Amino acid sequence: MTKIAIIEDDQAISQMYRFKFEAEGYSVQTAENGKLGLELSENMKPDIILLDLMMPEMTGEQMLTAMRKTPWGKDIKVIILTNMGEQEIPEAIKHLNVSGVILKADMTPRQVAELVKKQLAK
Repeated sequence: MTKIAIIEDDQAISQMYRFKFEAEGYSVQTAENGKLGLELSENMKPDIILLDLMMPEMTGEQMLTAMRKTPWGKDIKVIILTNMGEQEIPEAIKHLNVSGVILKADMTPRQVAELVKKQLAK
């Protein structure tokens, strides 16, 4: 079964995507900050991660930077889930092997699910 990790501090958004992906047959786990997300990802070894950038304790950028330095996390597909504009996204993120960027306000859960399916098929 395909595994998806959703690392997002907004519980309403996290649960909305969790329900959508579970309904489509994926195994989904969530974490509400980068620190917990890093632990979850190491234990779960997801096929893809939806990662928010602005979170307490450890930002998405910090989590992704730490994860990419590990043998288990260097190749996991990651889609950034943010409300930041393209110009606001840190330049460093673009060099951390990100599969895509989703602007939360611009996409429905169905559109997000389609983008995830396309990334998983690559």
